[in-house]
Amino acid sequence: CHTSTALKLTPPRQTPLATTFIMFPSKVSARMQRLARLFSTKPSVKPSCPEFSSGPCKKRPGWTPAVFETAALGRSHRSKIGKKKLQDAIEQTREVLGVPSDYKIGIMPASDTGAIEAAMWSMLGAKPVDVLHWESFGKGWFTDVAKQLKLQDVNEITADYGEIPDLKATNPDHDIVFTFNGTTSGVRVPDLDWISDDRTGITFNDATSAVFAMDVDWSKADVTTYSWQKVLGGEGAHGVLILSPRAVERLETYTPENRPLPKIFRLTKGGKLIDGIFKGATINTPSMACVEDYIDALNWCGEVGGLKGLIARSQSNLQVLDDFVTKNEWAGFLAKDPATRSSTSVCLTLDTTPEKIKKIVSLLEEEGAAYDIGGYRDAPPSLRIWCGATVDKEDVEALCPWIEWAYNEVN
Repeated sequence: CHTSTALKLTPPRQTPLATTFIMFPSKVSARMQRLARLFSTKPSVKPSCPEFSSGPCKKRPGWTPAVFETAALGRSHRSKIGKKKLQDAIEQTREVLGVPSDYKIGIMPASDTGAIEAAMWSMLGAKPVDVLHWESFGKGWFTDVAKQLKLQDVNEITADYGEIPDLKATNPDHDIVFTFNGTTSGVRVPDLDWISDDRTGITFNDATSAVFAMDVDWSKADVTTYSWQKVLGGEGAHGVLILSPRAVERLETYTPENRPLPKIFRLTKGGKLIDGIFKGATINTPSMACVEDYIDALNWCGEVGGLKGLIARSQSNLQVLDDFVTKNEWAGFLAKDPATRSSTSVCLTLDTTPEKIKKIVSLLEEEGAAYDIGGYRDAPPSLRIWCGATVDKEDVEALCPWIEWAYNEVN
């Protein structure tokens, strides 16, 4: 303040510093920021919950182990109470996400990976396949399609971390495999308008870090998979598979030739959909504790305004980090285009070395300010801060000064 006042009253004979301020105010701003770093003090307020992991993610606000008091623990998942719990989880999922009534919803083993793999191994091969990927998980699906399934007519449509490929390069007469939100890059599809209403192929939508935080146009999604351990903060090991009528038709009319399918991938029997999977009769034994935890999270969705409320919570968390990046020239988003910027797995780049970014992550964990925010191992050096619906905006706000302090400390 004193510097600014003095410079406004500069006499005709200006000093070099005054001249610099008048001609290059941004330079003084940068210098003042560097000077401020020398006197950086440790913030006094920490996030009330420092859990910013991208999976398993933070539990809903107010969660306690008391949620398990009503769980069907010690009971068979095929008992009347066990089956009802599974059916309730399916129907509440439909209600919260607005899934059409003629779509099938099933609980699958092995998390989102198990759900998407079961769909790909059961259905791919009938048509050429376009696989879009711009981060590690989407690349993994391409590897499975090309090298494990060994399909011949596969088109790889890709982009570097921070970017998104040309979505319109896909062919509506091909099957299309994509991730709605790239968990390891913080880059999402802006919408599903690029998918044709007149397509003859099937779309495979890995939406594990998108559902419950982003709007999904169900008319464009034939196969959708996710794990409830992401946006709703559930526990791991279980996936959810959502099938459109077009996907069911593919399952019932196409049988891959000479392709062995392990039990956990089998969705049909005798050329017909195993309908029980989508009515609570799971392929193998689920954890009834995890199911109860998921039901509790679905109940909480109603308390925050349903899907719209969940999306708003995640977007407000992203806005806090957007304001932080705007304020600090040394921070940026890995996602270049705001239209494709994730509101859940938010990835920040820092103007420093990879080694110092690791030190920042360690320092914040040691201080109890943030846990598990290091960028994914295959991604460019970065911070990855989970901003899904279960994270409170106030905790993201409290985290920002700690990131600034840690950055100043290591630099």
